[in-house]
Amino acid sequence: MTAPTFLPSDNPKVPAAEHPFRHCLPVQIRFTDIDMLGHLNNNIYLSFMDLAKLEYFNTIMPEGLDLNKINMVVVHIDCDFFAPTYFPEALEVWTTIQAVSQRSFRLEQRIVNATTGQTKCIGRTVMAGFDPATATSCEINHQWIAAAAEYEGRPL
Repeated sequence: MTAPTFLPSDNPKVPAAEHPFRHCLPVQIRFTDIDMLGHLNNNIYLSFMDLAKLEYFNTIMPEGLDLNKINMVVVHIDCDFFAPTYFPEALEVWTTIQAVSQRSFRLEQRIVNATTGQTKCIGRTVMAGFDPATATSCEINHQWIAAAAEYEGRPL
């Protein structure tokens, strides 16, 4: 998969991407995703980002994602909305890792109109290492960091 070319936005509030996006997940809007105002409900954007995170992790891991061995949890999410989405727009979720530390990492995700390239929203998620057996924080698995860096094509 090649990184998308984000054209300069016609919305000056949309910041330029810091890193290329190598992962894309097309998502389908369902009728039940539309709110009373006729546009995509805000919580659906987060659901789309969750789907893309799962697919991203499954893609970067050489053996795939083992749901029984997940040792990361979401500790922070924020989302900036730039343009409404209406049924039946074609949407894609683009995902990249912005930074990695010993115990956490930051993802950036952009939901864009697949036809026009218009950025609908930008989400940022911080995930931390977590040991389910002890319910305490832990370091991010070094193999996972290496796989993510290889996939992203840059040091993390």
